[in-house]
Amino acid sequence: MSETTPFTLEVAPGTAIHGVVDLPEASGPRPAVIICHGFKGFMDWGFFPYLAALLAARGFTVIRFNFSGSGMEPGGDRATDLEGFRESSFSGDLRDLLAVLEAAPSLAPGRVNPQRLGLIGHSRGGGCALLGSAHETWQGRIRALVTWASVSTFDRFGEEIKSTWRRTGEILVPNSRTGQQLPLGLATLNDVEENREALDLAAAAGRRRAPWLILHGSEDETVPVAEAKALEAAAADPAVLEILTGAGHTFDCRHPFAGPTPALTTAMNHTQTWFRRHL
Repeated sequence: MSETTPFTLEVAPGTAIHGVVDLPEASGPRPAVIICHGFKGFMDWGFFPYLAALLAARGFTVIRFNFSGSGMEPGGDRATDLEGFRESSFSGDLRDLLAVLEAAPSLAPGRVNPQRLGLIGHSRGGGCALLGSAHETWQGRIRALVTWASVSTFDRFGEEIKSTWRRTGEILVPNSRTGQQLPLGLATLNDVEENREALDLAAAAGRRRAPWLILHGSEDETVPVAEAKALEAAAADPAVLEILTGAGHTFDCRHPFAGPTPALTTAMNHTQTWFRRHL
């Protein structure tokens, strides 16, 4: 297992995120990979620690963290910060990621090469990673991007749901793993509707410069594979799309993690090869 170091980072007044750095055995500044988890996910969900350890074993410094709107607190595996979850937004996720990118060298002093940064994100986190790679401050500095089962749009709510949402001020989001009904306030809906241009993933796909690997399961029922094809089509510079035949949204993995599935092994092989080639 890799050596891990926890950190806390203030991303806005009164708002902090918690994360972990997985360090490789090799000393000195190393290429770094930042992991973005998805909706209702967290940095220790399922395959993320396994992914981080594997990349660290390949010589990368790996940074993973809980988004401030995840509802998760350090060491937990169910949402307990329900107010944080209620006020979550896609713009808030991007703010968190940009803060981590800026702070990366100080999170692991002497172990991060700031000129060799890569991003990987799953599902909603894939969309955030794409936005980060296309951000004006970072689009020329992110050297590699990998997305797993990424969404192609953040506007995923039908008009009937939106109407109810506006009327009641929140919707309840079921978490089948924990049995919780998680409250999602108007911040998310307002963010989607008021910041369409800034959150446009197709436009971000056209702006981003980093070599981009898109991995998606053919049997993903949460984010249909058509969304991966839409992202590939929107990419100005060519992106590489790999469709994993028979795989679902989480590459057939669950939490607690019970070991790698064939689909996850394939995804991880593609991912480490991509980062080793481009970072």
